[in-house]
Amino acid sequence: MTAFPYDGPGATLPSVTARATAADYGVPVGPGITDTAGRIQATVERVIVGKRESVRLSLIVLLAEGHLLVEDVPGVGKTMLAKALARSIDCTVRRIQFTPDLLPSDITGVSIWNMERRDFEFKPGAIFANIVIGDEINRASPKTQSALLECMEESQVTVDGVTYALAAPFMVVATQNPVEMEGTYPLPEAQRDRFMARVSMGYPDAAAELEMIDGHGQSSPLEHLVPAVDAYTVTRLIQAVRAVHVSTSVKQYAIDIVSATRTSPELRLGASPRATLHLIRAGRAAAALDGRDFVLPDDIQALAQSVLAHRLLTTAEAQIARRSAGAVVADIIRRIPLPTGR
Repeated sequence: MTAFPYDGPGATLPSVTARATAADYGVPVGPGITDTAGRIQATVERVIVGKRESVRLSLIVLLAEGHLLVEDVPGVGKTMLAKALARSIDCTVRRIQFTPDLLPSDITGVSIWNMERRDFEFKPGAIFANIVIGDEINRASPKTQSALLECMEESQVTVDGVTYALAAPFMVVATQNPVEMEGTYPLPEAQRDRFMARVSMGYPDAAAELEMIDGHGQSSPLEHLVPAVDAYTVTRLIQAVRAVHVSTSVKQYAIDIVSATRTSPELRLGASPRATLHLIRAGRAAAALDGRDFVLPDDIQALAQSVLAHRLLTTAEAQIARRSAGAVVADIIRRIPLPTGR
């Protein structure tokens, strides 16, 4: 890794309005991460048309060892995004359809008495895969949703006092409908906090919808999707992302943003220290995708809403004023000054 360009005396940070590239600072950029990640993104975009930023964010979460929450109204491609990301990687994939009658043991697994061996035998649940697609996660009860807590935080499952490790890489891609829709349960705060980022698909523009009709009209493009990489390659990419440098000033900038959510009069629940860690890790992945081996304040700013907003709870007064958590985060970003020194 090369030296971080802000580590010398008298250095200044670039303006947030103009994203700097590694080449601007004389940092050699290896093609490995950008080329490989680009193949994954291109593969997913064969299915998800006109949603480049959503696809990029899902890739950032994958390389940052996080979990992704995809929230929007029905029919805009939430499950399709999860499937396309999963199929673009040659790894084990399991899908869980969350319903009100789903049990925690359906997710984690259960010990069953084996008559031949005269002993209990563990039958792994659907969580034992590299990528787990949780479809409509907020249609299951909070009790069932809580079965994911240990899996998502520690990459392991404990059943009947025995702990089973999950294979790496491990990622949960969950979809959910807005909580005001019928038949939904709000996700517990602890569950939301374990998702690194939330993305909303939104409706496609006219051109993208026309292209989607042509591409999806006769058959699903998922049927012809060929994996771009395998699980081992993704693991190597994740290890490379861990080595991306974050200066002390950028770390402090992320802390300042997260701390401001805890003191905001418009929020009754601010972001946790886990949110700070997720923001830094996502920043590393974003920098790597841009071909840099160091994180800029731009990376933190660009990811702050996606990483923080879904964890926050607004006050009753803010709700009456129709102030969303995302709007509060945007105000905090505008208010917190950019770092100007080491």
